[in-house]
Amino acid sequence: MTVSHTTPAERRRVIAATTIGTAIEWYDFFLYAAVAGLVFKQTMFAPLGAASATIAAFMTVGLSFLFRPLGAILAGYFADRFGRRAVLMVTLFAMGLATTLIGLMPTYATIGWLAPAILVMLRIIQGISAGGEWSSAVLMSVEHAPVDKRGLFGSGPQVGAPAGLLLSSAALALMNMIAPGDAFVEWGWRVPFLFSLVLMLLGWWIRTGVDESPVYAEMAQDRSHEAKNPLGTLFANHFPLVITAALAFAANSAVGYMTTGGYVQSYVTNPDGLAIPRGDILWAVTASAATWMISTAFAGWLSDYLGRTITLTIGFVVQFIGVAVLFPLVDTGEIAKIYGALIFLAVGIGLSYGQVAALYAEFFPASVRASGTAISYALGAILGGAFAPTIAARLYESTGGNRAITIYLLVMTTVGLFISIIMRERKGIPLGHEYEDIQSQGHFVWQPRPASL
Repeated sequence: MTVSHTTPAERRRVIAATTIGTAIEWYDFFLYAAVAGLVFKQTMFAPLGAASATIAAFMTVGLSFLFRPLGAILAGYFADRFGRRAVLMVTLFAMGLATTLIGLMPTYATIGWLAPAILVMLRIIQGISAGGEWSSAVLMSVEHAPVDKRGLFGSGPQVGAPAGLLLSSAALALMNMIAPGDAFVEWGWRVPFLFSLVLMLLGWWIRTGVDESPVYAEMAQDRSHEAKNPLGTLFANHFPLVITAALAFAANSAVGYMTTGGYVQSYVTNPDGLAIPRGDILWAVTASAATWMISTAFAGWLSDYLGRTITLTIGFVVQFIGVAVLFPLVDTGEIAKIYGALIFLAVGIGLSYGQVAALYAEFFPASVRASGTAISYALGAILGGAFAPTIAARLYESTGGNRAITIYLLVMTTVGLFISIIMRERKGIPLGHEYEDIQSQGHFVWQPRPASL
């Protein structure tokens, strides 16, 4: 059975590198989503009119998700063939440079429609990078982990997502204080984007000291187990696994992107609606991100004891309740209730997110694990979070209320709950390439249990 032979110090370095690096990646990604709803709808799409400009801004958020499968395909292929570590460096630089350039972008008033066109191009680069980052980061963590701590180790890069949201929301809230009112729209929003260059260099420095995944290192020594065409092998032999894993994440991301995709921020600050001060909602999202971060780490740790599927089921039940009370509390316009709604929802999102890294790693055979993990995550993001803010904005415009949005999010959560029930628990299954026969068995409750479990 393949296990990690790295020292505790090396494992800590891997966790730090994948968590911090992933946090930087998601900082860049979520920063765009928040600013799209707060600023870009005014500075890039204003000629479309208020409602259409909001929808167009959120469509650019969702557009990048359509290119995440391309990033996932490229990253999965190269990670399966050449290792996880190199992919992490490439995605870090691609995301950081694209984000920095967005901070230097002229607006529609300066160069007309060329401005949103360039903005979309840079957002596409962000999407490709995000599609490739996650799978390599989680596999580095899980494949370095002791068998009884895969959930905890895997929650490291999972924590990177809420950490990125926390950093981006806090950075925008701080700039809203430094450059209030029109100054924020004119130049204040740019500073957090330009700061990405510093974070990119920090991430590069941290990741240079990380060793390759031990599972991949063993496969590299014995190429007989290597899939020559990982993507073709994945879809030919494991297509049901890809769809199942994608739906599990889609149910989580559709709900999560109400805040990470900027919809709630845009909705509550609308001067024709609740008109909540911009700074208040940014700090509320920051508090929810901190909660999401804690509940994500807790879910990973708990899954090492209760199992991945049980904790996932618990998470979707809590998420269901959080969705049901979200808009009734937000629509009161009382900031304390908005804080409560976002924080409680963040608990459910974290409890259905923290164990996903270990769940995916134990779901796919070693030779196609990077491709399977990357493609499933990217497809789940498209089916779930990609256009969730756009769908929410369109539902609100069509119905004049939030009930339809709530129903949409409850249906997505129910899908995740169903998936968590039909997936067989695979906690502790051997990850090494010599156990591919076992890894290819017993993924669903109606199938025989793998011999190793």
